[in-house]
Amino acid sequence: MNLFPGAVGYLAIFRRHVGRRIYVIFGLTVLGTFMEGIGIALLVPLLAVLDTGLGDADSSVPGALRAMLEFLGLSGSLHGILALIGGVFLIKAIIVFTNSAYSGWVQAQLLRELKAKMFDAYSRMSYQYYSSRDTGHFINVINGQVGSLYGTFKIYIGFLSVAIRAVIYLSIALWLAWQFAVMAIVIGGLVVLCFQRLNVYVRQLSIKVARETSHLNKLLVQALQSFKYLVSTQQIDPLRSGVVASIRRMTGYRLRSAIWASVTSSITEPLTIFLLIGIIIVQISVLGQPLAPILVAIFLFNRALSAILGLQKGWQTIMSNIGSVEMVEEEFEALERHREPNGTVAVGPLAREVRFEGVSFSYEPEKGDVLRDVDLTIPARTTVAFVGESGAGKSTLVDMLTLLLKPRSGEVYIDGVPGSEIEVTSWRRQIGYVSQETVVFDDTIAGNIALQPIDRKTDPDAWERVLVAARRAHISRFVERLPQKYDTVVGDRGIRLSGGQRQRLFIARELFKEPNLLILDEATSALDSESEGIIQRSIDGLKGSMTVVMIAHRLSTIRNVDFVYVLDGGKVVEQGPYEALMGREASRFREMIELQRL
Repeated sequence: MNLFPGAVGYLAIFRRHVGRRIYVIFGLTVLGTFMEGIGIALLVPLLAVLDTGLGDADSSVPGALRAMLEFLGLSGSLHGILALIGGVFLIKAIIVFTNSAYSGWVQAQLLRELKAKMFDAYSRMSYQYYSSRDTGHFINVINGQVGSLYGTFKIYIGFLSVAIRAVIYLSIALWLAWQFAVMAIVIGGLVVLCFQRLNVYVRQLSIKVARETSHLNKLLVQALQSFKYLVSTQQIDPLRSGVVASIRRMTGYRLRSAIWASVTSSITEPLTIFLLIGIIIVQISVLGQPLAPILVAIFLFNRALSAILGLQKGWQTIMSNIGSVEMVEEEFEALERHREPNGTVAVGPLAREVRFEGVSFSYEPEKGDVLRDVDLTIPARTTVAFVGESGAGKSTLVDMLTLLLKPRSGEVYIDGVPGSEIEVTSWRRQIGYVSQETVVFDDTIAGNIALQPIDRKTDPDAWERVLVAARRAHISRFVERLPQKYDTVVGDRGIRLSGGQRQRLFIARELFKEPNLLILDEATSALDSESEGIIQRSIDGLKGSMTVVMIAHRLSTIRNVDFVYVLDGGKVVEQGPYEALMGREASRFREMIELQRL
């Protein structure tokens, strides 16, 4: 009968993350406990030498122990046995210290490696999986649940160490008084068995806590990201009610788990005392065993029974935290299933063209395709615009261009290489991308442009690129007026900057990168007319030096592009140069231009 179902499975989980280092911990635990057991067992010959009148102690000394003392020349030597006991416990102390230090190092390594491993797994997940989850979920897993798994590993190591000690104590006790040991094992096992249903209940509570924590994190992230809007319009109360309800559920689960942990903790000591008293009475009054080995065995049995009952407490603690382990494992499995496909062909700088051939795509097949049989070509070092109403498929087309999304049918070719065969990092390193939603980090202005620390003294060329990018993005004049200039920290998501300043800082970063392909998704939508004109002239100045793809609702901003693709309902319905499309009589593009002039 398995008193601790899942214990072996959890060992396999931790073994997968920690490796063979976990066995070193257990080996040191075995060695340290064995030395302690031998030291305690040496009390039997010590009592015999002392002639305490506690029965025929000498005849109760195990033959192997008597032979060891004779081999060492310590048989019958009080001082020799005392010295041996002291030496054994000194060695045990050294082993315990080594085990404790090594275990702490392994635990620190686990936390470091697990967080890095989870972050790497997230960086390789497919865009569809990312879009199917909320930000709170990812933060909860990598920051909360991984940390809880680390704590659970520490508890699990303690649990298995207690199990090892219990086995060794009982083994040595069997060596000294086997009837006594059998009684302790049977009674201790029955006590643990009584707690089986409680373990299942506590595990269920742990899983509920982990899931509720993820839900609460989602609500908190939403509230903080939308703080300005919610407070300005006094709409924080509906969200608060959801947060409070989630907190109430989570604390309720934790309270119930804590109550049952207190029950287990409070009954352990009295149970141990009563069991020891009962066993001693049986041993002396019923079985008539000599008292000397029993006194030594009592010490071992006290530790063994405490360990056995401690197993229940430890396992219950593990069950109260095991939800984190299971959530982290489920997340790793999900990330493996939703890992972004990656090819093996590394592409060089874009030299000829990007070509879409018969590309169709759907986010949810039952809702139909959002792109249908798209054929288009983007020649290298040209400027191309995608235009169309909202929902026409422009942003999806761009996501296909960056290989974030893979076609349901058809193929995207980069210089003739199918996108499915391309090693994606070799392509994405060439891309600069300015989206509608500004991406600004809580860093300095220079740090946001370069995305890495740059020492202007040791790396003057990189620093000059920062200044050039800032000038081209029309943000240098504003920055130079700041007290700390490029060392100014902009705050979370650039909150200390205006919308236009954030967008220009975003553009400066992409220009600093000097990409081969620059994607501008409504890049000037947040700018005033003057800044928009300056940025537009900068964009026009890029013609011929790099490939530029633009998505624009304000069609006046694409007047100077080389080619325009008009999308409607996921299809390319018109294509051609700006003036050519304007010159057609029943042109959809011309109709859009005239509507914007009204």
